[in-house]
Amino acid sequence: MAEHAPANSHGGDTEEHRSTYEGFVAGSVALCLICAYILVALVCFAFVGTGNLILGFGGLIVGLIAVTIDTRTGGRWLLSSGLLVIYGLITAVALS
Repeated sequence: MAEHAPANSHGGDTEEHRSTYEGFVAGSVALCLICAYILVALVCFAFVGTGNLILGFGGLIVGLIAVTIDTRTGGRWLLSSGLLVIYGLITAVALS
């Protein structure tokens, strides 16, 4: 039979919408952080003279692990963003 509810009725699945939205936001933040780690790694590969592969791949792997930990814990992204800043500073020092 047809439903006789108003057209703007959500049917009580607000929690599902909220969990989907929170998952989307968490995934977007994780993707942005991963892109930033890849960007710093590419700068390492291109411009650092000696040790560019070790510094580039090492920082990328550590960054991906940090983003995974922050995603699993549902935290405030302090670990991965802090490590990103440290990785960027190490890369900047290696450039000069």
